[in-house]
Amino acid sequence: MALKLEYPHIEKRADEPARLRRLPRIRVAQIAMDYLAHGWSPDEMCRQHAYLTLAEAHAAMAYYFDHQGEIDEEIRAELDQTGREQSAAQRSPFYVRMKAQGRL
Repeated sequence: MALKLEYPHIEKRADEPARLRRLPRIRVAQIAMDYLAHGWSPDEMCRQHAYLTLAEAHAAMAYYFDHQGEIDEEIRAELDQTGREQSAAQRSPFYVRMKAQGRL
């Protein structure tokens, strides 16, 4: 018999990233990135993001730790996409001049 865990503040639909139920634009991966990048606790996440409740932050972190491989892959894919988009972006003439002059 398999146990199915419930995350009261998290919504996970098939083939979509896990999100906050109350704020569906906020993905669990975004909250996990605050933990990974800054080492923020759920309390600090709530101080930094006034829209986030402590219960949502804890639920997101619980979901992250229970599905770490899936969320880490989502983060990696987002970082890869950002890198590709930055590489493909045309640099402005200002940026090119500043880079040539060694100011960047």
